[in-house]
Amino acid sequence: MSDLDAWIVAAGAELGVEPADVPVTTVLDLARDTAHGVVRPAAPVTAYLMGLAVGRGADPADAAERLSQLALSWPKPTP
Repeated sequence: MSDLDAWIVAAGAELGVEPADVPVTTVLDLARDTAHGVVRPAAPVTAYLMGLAVGRGADPADAAERLSQLALSWPKPTP
């Protein structure tokens, strides 16, 4: 078991979330797209926003796809 897997099991147990309910690749891809497309601190905040949306009934894959597309189309700051 990797460190990430062990963390997901422990953190999930702490919050009453089954590891199978965690779309790890989806969340990591979203964090990557947001960190590179917007700014690094946006990655964990965006993951939290996605979690709120999913908790309110949004489909995780759809929410992640929409947020990734937004992040990848985000305008780059001009120097």
